[in-house]
Amino acid sequence: MDIDELLRYAAKYGGSDLHLTVGNPPIIRVNGRLKKIPGPALTQEDARALVFSILTDEQRAAVDRRREVDLSYTWGTAREAAEVSLEYVTAERIRARVNVFLDLTGLGAAFRIIPARIKPLEELPAPESVAELTRREAGLVLVTGPTGCGKSTTLASMIDRIDQERSARIITIEDPIEYIFQGRNCLISQREIGTHSRSFAAALRACLREDPDVLLVGEMRDLETIRLALTAAETGHLVLSTLHTNSVAQTVDRVIDVFPADQHEYVRQIFANVIQGIISQKLLLRRDGRGRVAAMEVLVATPAVRNLVRESRSHQVFSSVQTGSEHGMQTNDQSLATLLRAGVISDETAWAAATDKRMFPRPGAQEPAGLESE
Repeated sequence: MDIDELLRYAAKYGGSDLHLTVGNPPIIRVNGRLKKIPGPALTQEDARALVFSILTDEQRAAVDRRREVDLSYTWGTAREAAEVSLEYVTAERIRARVNVFLDLTGLGAAFRIIPARIKPLEELPAPESVAELTRREAGLVLVTGPTGCGKSTTLASMIDRIDQERSARIITIEDPIEYIFQGRNCLISQREIGTHSRSFAAALRACLREDPDVLLVGEMRDLETIRLALTAAETGHLVLSTLHTNSVAQTVDRVIDVFPADQHEYVRQIFANVIQGIISQKLLLRRDGRGRVAAMEVLVATPAVRNLVRESRSHQVFSSVQTGSEHGMQTNDQSLATLLRAGVISDETAWAAATDKRMFPRPGAQEPAGLESE
């Protein structure tokens, strides 16, 4: 198989990812689980031929120079795309996000297949408080979680909601571009790092001169990008971005700790002023086996929460989330309980993903003790 055939196979069988590594056959991820594509293991020559077939001369040079490169890849015709799944058709073609890398065995690549259809927030499912965050005129909204937890999907759904409800200038800065936005009511420009700009920081600095109302920053990955994102949020723009953290409380400390120690107090004041909300999520297998669903911990920046940030009491933020349901907040475990009661996830899944496992039964138990009073 060539790359297009492999990706078509992955999309046909509901795969979210395709992995190419030397010494293994091509492997796809379906509903979070890895499955081998029938066939022989890839040799170094096989892997290099497959991966280099989709790279430009500049990208091949980047692999040789930097040992890794990110890119997007589009393939297929209208007829071929329709034969796979309408879920994956974007402008009559199919898209993937690609990371090419070197490891101990040789050249490899990871492909993330990008669904064409942007799911409404309700399908994720996201609580109404997440939709409310998209209606803020300015400030910072962060979507956090480990790699592969659906952060890009949630951000895309939020941008799509803004495009439905507002008439605004939206600029996205991504590495690489993933979802393609239609621009129904909004003017949307999508910029790719490496193709349209040198770095997140450079693109963000330039975007501030391009009359934006809403900025999507694919990842706040370094001090300069975080500093510029805070500045953009402080100067009247709504900034949406991601971080790799595992809870809303941890996110507060991560942003502050990126800066030198002598700037922490100053940054705390700015972050407390601009933060509008934090969504920390994980993907869980649905009970019926048909895909995955997002469990979301949600922080909404109330005056009390902002004071905790200013006063360096981020360890108390979790308590505010626990008791903040009237403001649309929910903990990871509260989200799991909602999904469990609705029959979306199984007891086993809820227990495995729980922070406080006393709220949930061990597999095979009768009744979740923490749900009886709700």
